Amino acid sequence: MEQIKSRKLTAIENTEAALARIKNLNPKINAFIELNEKGALDTAKWIDEKIKQGKKVGKLAGLIVAVKSNINVTGLHITCASKTLEDYVGTFDAAVVQRIKSEDGIIIGMTNMDEFAAGSSGETSAWGPTDNPSALGHIPGGSSSGSAAAVAVGICDLAIGSDTGGSIRNPASHCGIVGLKPTYGLVPRHGLIDLAMSLDQIGPMARDVYGCALLLEVIAGYNPRECTTLKVDLKDFTKKVGADIKGLKIGIAPQYEEVTVDKKIYQKIERAIEILKDLGARVVQVNLPNLKRALPAYYLINYVEFFSATRRFDGRRYGKRIEDVCGEEVLRRILLGSYISQKEYRGKYYHKAIKTRSVIKHETLEAFKQADVLISPTVPKLPHKFGAKLTPFEMYGYDLFTVPTNLSGICAGVVPVGKIDGIPIGLQIQGKPLDELTIFKIMEAYEKSTRELS
Repeated sequence: MEQIKSRKLTAIENTEAALARIKNLNPKINAFIELNEKGALDTAKWIDEKIKQGKKVGKLAGLIVAVKSNINVTGLHITCASKTLEDYVGTFDAAVVQRIKSEDGIIIGMTNMDEFAAGSSGETSAWGPTDNPSALGHIPGGSSSGSAAAVAVGICDLAIGSDTGGSIRNPASHCGIVGLKPTYGLVPRHGLIDLAMSLDQIGPMARDVYGCALLLEVIAGYNPRECTTLKVDLKDFTKKVGADIKGLKIGIAPQYEEVTVDKKIYQKIERAIEILKDLGARVVQVNLPNLKRALPAYYLINYVEFFSATRRFDGRRYGKRIEDVCGEEVLRRILLGSYISQKEYRGKYYHKAIKTRSVIKHETLEAFKQADVLISPTVPKLPHKFGAKLTPFEMYGYDLFTVPTNLSGICAGVVPVGKIDGIPIGLQIQGKPLDELTIFKIMEAYEKSTRELS
């Protein structure tokens, strides 16, 4: 960005280079469903003209931003990677898109994703799967698969995704980038076609911590159009990211190691913890006895809220009737949601899931009385290869460490901590409600330390 402001690199040069990379690499990676070529070039020309005239430009001046295909952008197809909405064109900008544009970010296009965000692998899109550019032939993770892959392969500077139970953090880990799920209510959701309204949050993805913090700084903040956004004083994330982490207490729960399928992953996490200790952080033990119960509770709530949300897709106003054209996983969630929503089953399943959610949230907040952050793997196993046959329950297992964050309404970030057999691994850092700044401090301290060692 500073190169653009100083005229060492123009916005139009950055945009043309990004479009060239996309046209070269996207056929192999399948990160984008639709490009905004003319709109991006027009925006870039306007930014260059403002700089030339000495006018003030925004925080994202000339940076290339990709948008997940369940977030509205005027004039572009908002498909949710489903045939249900393949002809739906956005008639307005989502609140986060308005904010990106107001800070002179350049919207380059709409990224691929799991259909209606109902997936953890990036394989269920009606436009075909997204490959993992950091581990070709393996899943990139989902549901924000295209956003993560686009950032990882360098065909955009920044991206936004949505996170219902790990959909930013899971692909960030698999693709070796930085991602953050904000506190529930910190970022407006107006214009998001959500999967589960009580769980979803829009968040940033970038190649480094600074980029992630910068994008959150732009998209966060109260929106009077919606009742779930919070009226809070926003932190100046980018100016405080590099602060000292001495004395910060890192919480480790034994349950994380117990349920990690691939023990090599936990070894990477332990090594990251040692680096943080060397930087002055303190390690404390916490207890999360109901960690395993988070996954079934999450999916029962997810099914019911998704079923309710999809009742608008009846073919009368928006595209096609969803049950007639959707994929297997989307249909599974609709049918299960319909079943659980029935009066005779609501108490047996949904109400128990809501009670379990309260228990998970209570235990998590209790852990924060002992620690400033909680550290864990992002996923319990390495991403599988394309073509592998996983049961739905095996697929859901990718979300084991990420869903408690959404159930609790707190924030969590992911930073790369190395590779196993050439496949990236991410460290998940969960923070207290509205304490994204501490997460950024720890991620940046780790990032800087490992950069200096390499």
